[in-house]
Amino acid sequence: MPAPTMAHPMLAAGFLVAVTVFVHAGGLALMLRILFREGRARPVGFRPVTRLLVNVGLWLVLLHLAEVSVWAAFFLLRGCVEDAETAFYFSGTTYATIGYGDVVLPKPWRILGPVEGLTGILMCGLSTGVFFGVATRLLSRSFSDHPSAAPPPPAARPPG
Repeated sequence: MPAPTMAHPMLAAGFLVAVTVFVHAGGLALMLRILFREGRARPVGFRPVTRLLVNVGLWLVLLHLAEVSVWAAFFLLRGCVEDAETAFYFSGTTYATIGYGDVVLPKPWRILGPVEGLTGILMCGLSTGVFFGVATRLLSRSFSDHPSAAPPPPAARPPG
């Protein structure tokens, strides 16, 4: 098989980024739909809130592992690495931007390493924002329901 030109890895990188974002968006949408179903009782107290946050954290980690798996499968199928364990190891350390450097992709596929790292940073940032949003929503409900909570300020009336 002839060596790929630089266009092949760049096209593959674009495809992998798109698949990663698609998986992440779909996974987040599903999680949020389940989490905030109408009529669902809101968690109150230490255990229910903790259980919810642990479940959100686990879901997000599984989502990231699925995305790492997409990249690893590509590396394995393209022959960039020798076996599945190496593919998952390289992809995981690259996605999480650990980058030990003990496994490197062959030329010209090595450009995918930095692209996967950047994609991992973006997806982890998005997950952090969602996790923070869930926690904020729980806390705002908890504080607004607390007996010592101040009443909301009166609505501003337009001048006129």
